[in-house]
Order: sequence, then C-alpha cells, then structure tokens
Amino acid sequence: MEFLHKIDSPEDLRKLPETDIPHVAQEVREYIIDTISKIGGHLGSSLGSAEITTALHYVFNTPKDRIVWDTGHQTYGHKILTGRREALKQTRQLGGISGFLKRNESEYDTFGAGHASTAISAALGMATARDLKGGKSKVVAIVSDGCITGGESYEGLQNAGQLQSDLIVILNDNQMFISQKVGAMSAYLTRLLTLGRVRNATKEVERFLARFKFWGAVILRVAKRAKVLLFPGMLFEEMGFSYFGPIDGHDTVQLIKVFQHIKLLKGPILVHCVTKKGKGYKFAEADPLKWHGPGKFDIEAGQIKKSKKLAPPAYTKVFGKALVKLAEEDPRITAITAAMPEGTGTDIFRERIPNRFYDVGLAEQHSVTFAAGQACEGYRPVVAVYSTFLQRAYDQIEHDVCLQKLPVVFALDRGGLVGHDGPTHHGTFDFAMLRQIPNMTVMAPADENELQHMLKTALSMNAPVSIRYPRGPGEGVKMDDQMHTLPIGKGTRMRDGSDATILAIGNRVWPSMRAAELLEDAGIASIGVVNMRFVKPLDRDILAQVVDKTKTIITVEDHVLDGGFGSAVLEALSDMKRVANVLRVGINDKFVQHGSMDQLYAQLGLDDIGIAQRTAEFIGKTYSPPKKELEESLGGAAGLAQ
Repeated sequence: MEFLHKIDSPEDLRKLPETDIPHVAQEVREYIIDTISKIGGHLGSSLGSAEITTALHYVFNTPKDRIVWDTGHQTYGHKILTGRREALKQTRQLGGISGFLKRNESEYDTFGAGHASTAISAALGMATARDLKGGKSKVVAIVSDGCITGGESYEGLQNAGQLQSDLIVILNDNQMFISQKVGAMSAYLTRLLTLGRVRNATKEVERFLARFKFWGAVILRVAKRAKVLLFPGMLFEEMGFSYFGPIDGHDTVQLIKVFQHIKLLKGPILVHCVTKKGKGYKFAEADPLKWHGPGKFDIEAGQIKKSKKLAPPAYTKVFGKALVKLAEEDPRITAITAAMPEGTGTDIFRERIPNRFYDVGLAEQHSVTFAAGQACEGYRPVVAVYSTFLQRAYDQIEHDVCLQKLPVVFALDRGGLVGHDGPTHHGTFDFAMLRQIPNMTVMAPADENELQHMLKTALSMNAPVSIRYPRGPGEGVKMDDQMHTLPIGKGTRMRDGSDATILAIGNRVWPSMRAAELLEDAGIASIGVVNMRFVKPLDRDILAQVVDKTKTIITVEDHVLDGGFGSAVLEALSDMKRVANVLRVGINDKFVQHGSMDQLYAQLGLDDIGIAQRTAEFIGKTYSPPKKELEESLGGAAGLAQ
C-alpha cells in the first residue's frame, strides 16, 4: 500500500496533499476487506463509510474536534486511521481491540457506543459543554440511516434545533432507509447552500413576505411545501437545522470541499451523504444484509467460511419455526421486531405470515407499547428482541405491559454472553431487570427442545411473559414433534446427589450436568442437578426438597449475580426460613469483555470444568481436570481482557 502504512494518526493523514486522499480511502477499504476476511466482523457498513471517514479526519482537527459515531459498525476505517491499523487484525478477539467504540481504547473514540441512535444526543452534550467552556472546537456526529429511525435521534435533533449550538450531523444514508438521487444538480445546490447564497436568498424572501401578514404567511407555507420537492431536507430545516445534500458519499474530493465549507458555518447543520453499504466489494454490494457482519470469508469466491462440525439447530431458528407453527394454529399471534428480523428468527414469520408480522425499525420502546396495544384488542403479540436491546424499553415493559397485566410475550434472544461483540451486546441483566416487576413471569429453557415448549406455555398464559435463550447452536437434544405446555413455576430434577445440589437455569443446565458427571467420574462427589426453568415464580417446593436432602446448594446462571437467579434463591430461602450453604456461580459485578464464547465461559468459571471446580471447592474437595480437557476449555486463551 502506497499511503496507509505511513499513516499512524490523522495528523499524518493531514500532511498529505488533497489529491492523495481518495487513494487513502480506497486503501482503507482494501485493508478492511483483507483483515475482516481472516477474522470476521462488521464489514458492509465500514466499507460504505470509507470516504466519509477519511474526509472527516482530513478536514477536522481530531481529536480536538470531536467525532461521535453511532453504534460502531462503520468505524473500522476510523480505527485504521487513528493508530490502530495493526490492532484491527485482532479486533473482537480475546485481548484485542473492540469492534465498537471505547473511550479507554483511544482518545479518538470520544464516546463509547454499541447501541444505536446515541450519537446526536452525546454530540450535542459535548457541544454545549464546549460552549460553557468558551471553546471553539467542532463536534460532528455520524449517524446511519438506520440509526436515525431511533427515537433518541429525533429527541437529539429536536433539542439541537432548540439550542442552536454549533453541531454538525452527518447522515450516512446507505440507501436502505432514505433514498434520494445524487447528481450534478444536487451537488451544485449543496455548494450554493454551503456558500450561503441560497440560504441568504431564502431569508430575504421570508423577510419580504412577512410584511404582508396573512397573505404573506400563506404564500410562505406554499413556498415551503414546494421546497420539499427540491430540498429533501425540509424535515431537518423545520427542526432548526441547515440541511446540505444529498451528496455522493463516495466522492472524496466533493466531501472534503463540503466539509471545509460547513466547518466555517454556525448553528446546527445536517449533511446528507448517500453511500452504498458494502461499497468496493461486489459480493457485499449485491447482498448487504448477508455481509453486514460475516465470519471469516474467501475474498475471491465471496464464500463465508463455515465450521466443518455439524452443529445442532440454533436457538434463533428453533424459536422462529416454533412461532410460525403456533401462529398458523392461532390467528391471534403476531410477531414484532425492532429492525432485526433475521437476527431474531422472525424472518421466517415474515415470509410465511406477512400480514401479522411487524418490523417497527430501531424502536424498542415503541415495539413494546405497540404490542401492548395489540394485546388490548385480543391479540397475542410476541416481541422478539435481543436481551441487551430490551433494556431500552424498561419503562414500557413496567408501565404499559405489566401494570395492565397484558399478555405480551418477550422472546429474548442473545440472553447471556454473546462472544465477540462484547459488553455492549452481552445479555446479562434481564433476570434482574424483569423479575422485580409484578405480573411478569421469567423463564429460561435448558435446551432447544424446552424452548419450543416454553413458547407454547407463554402463549397459553394471560399475562406478561419473558423467555430468554442464548446465541448460537442448541445442545443437540431430540426435538419433540408436538409442543406442550409446562407447569408454571415448576422445575425438574435432572439427577440426584447426596453431597450437594446444583440449581441451574437456562443454558447453564447442561454444563452443570456435565460438571456433576465429571465429579462423579473422578470419585470426588455425588452432585444432584435441578433444571429450575423459572426464575419467577421460583419453584419453592423443589427448593425445600433440595435443602432437606443436601443442605448444600450451588446456583449457576449466565447472568450477573446481583439481582439474578441466585439472588432469587437466597430471597426464597429467607422467606421460607430455611438454612442452607449456598454458593452462587455467575458473573461478578463487572462488564465482561469480548472473546469467543468458549473462552469467556472458561475464564469466568461457567463451563463444565469451571462449574465442577467451583462445586468441588465449595464442599471442601479438589478437582483437577485432565490436561487435555483443561486446554480445550481455555481455548488457548491467555487471560480475560479487562
């Protein structure tokens, strides 16, 4: 590469002549393709933003000028140009850099982000803080067309228009939300706008028409309506922004000129850049959804590499198929997702029963209250959402669903650790978040077969229900042909033991079973295992039986310990006035970093071996796994990233 190997910071970039910057952007794109093909990651959005990223760092004096990114899917080029070119080769790997934005990773990451629609609000906060200090630096928020559908983005835009602080918002429109033609006329109009001619003329017209009171106001309204046809940014203008665009987001020369002009302007500004997701890699351009976040892939063939192991069906697929089957039998069932049909498995529902499928966009809060409205009219809505994203709708769950005891089912995909996406995406707080709300039932299946039965159970209840299940393949258990309901609030014994009993929930049930078998095979201890199934209501009958039998209990969960399943067990024991020796195994009071699922579970002591070791230690024994098993468990990892 001619330029990129010489660039270790934006300062190095700004030393280059303007004519070289398009070549730098192309090298950034090529480097992203080559790197992500070897490790996997969020490809399409970063390819689409290569020119915008390069032009921004060239024009603005970063990091003094603040650049605030939404989510992080589009920031690989940003990382490359800010001293992390080599580090990108280990992005999302254990001990490597994050795939998202982290303030403690780089001074150029001005705001941490993994969830959508935060950039405008954060950038406006920085802009007002600059104003309070009497500073002159610029603040730029880069928002994708998907992220701007989120309610927080509109709240930020509204407030920015009201405050009129200097703020620049770049709308990276990859033509999957807003579609506008880009050509010579729009580029010409943008240049006029940035030079102030059209805007000044508009102000003169407004001042002139204002003299004629009523008729002037009427004419002005008509003129503004006409302006909508010529200027697609009328919405933003009405919110108090000066709108420029649309412009070609892949024309680096034009981007630089526009950014240089708007840098001199005052007040809130929105620049509409039209880009193509996956730009520069033909396979990603042809299928941007598939190439949004691929694993390792063959660049020339455009083939995503898959594991040679025959994996059991993924929980997401099992959920999607079960939901369709139940909905075909019950016309009251609807499916709701917040811009994640493929990620939540509801794409199957969309294809089979489109008239009862609703993709509400990046609007988790709306999705919950929308579901509540359907439930009021006798329907049985299922809100399919990642655990980490449901956090955004806590008030709606409590106020709009549970308070009214409406039968809404929350299908929480990615419950527990998710691996390489790291702390912004781990779903480790939902037990604590939901079990404290009256009228809510909280359950978690041990495997994919139990998931389908829990879904049928949830839809048979006339109350709010949450089902949380993990990312990835199931346990490989036999799937029952027919779904049936489970007794509410009742666990099931998996095996008996005389020394201690493990009470496990969700995807830690089968690892707990294997841990008990390891201890038995080693002649160390006899450990019972109970699949509790429900966090709320908790099975107090089986809990009393366990205490009477062993007095020693180990709770195991893929969740934070504070307020989680183990805490629910302790609370129940206290209420029952029963005494037991209890060890809670889960996630301590910290955010877990990124790495493979196997690595993270091993180093948190939540895999088979870790559970066996913790259990043995608690009963005063020692378990040392065979070296081979230990190496497989650790996955060759050196240590959990802090």
